[in-house]
Amino acid sequence: MILPALFFYLFAGICIASAVMVIVSRNPVHSVLFLILAFVNASGLFVLMGAEFLAMILVVVYVGAVAVLFLFVIMMLDVDFTELREGFLDYLPIGLVIGFVFFFELFLVVGFWVINPGVAKSITAAIPANVSNTEALGLVLYTRYIHYTELASMVLLVAMIGAIVLTLHH
Repeated sequence: MILPALFFYLFAGICIASAVMVIVSRNPVHSVLFLILAFVNASGLFVLMGAEFLAMILVVVYVGAVAVLFLFVIMMLDVDFTELREGFLDYLPIGLVIGFVFFFELFLVVGFWVINPGVAKSITAAIPANVSNTEALGLVLYTRYIHYTELASMVLLVAMIGAIVLTLHH
């Protein structure tokens, strides 16, 4: 029982530290690499919870596509860092006010959160007992939510075609 707890704290600690480094890092390439590390550790947390399909989707989609796309765009833009740092102190008071508002809202949400006792029964009732997580997710996505899945795939297809058109523009 101590080994899963150890892995949980290891994955969670590295995930939080890398998420903080995404924000704190001054170099955007390093930020993307820390983002990839956060995604991989979040995937490890999904494996510990028993959601293997979500863990693999997180690695394949986010690490394999989105984070590499971010890295490609950042390297292609050739950003001038000295120009970005010039107006930092001018916007600091506005940023502090917005940060205070976000933390106040977060305090309100976490402080007054009440969980409905019937939530656990409604979540577990729809999953059949004799199928794996991946098969249960496939059954739900391709039967009950097929229209939403097809709509999301069409939006992703249009976004992919748009990215190709913008890249090939001469």
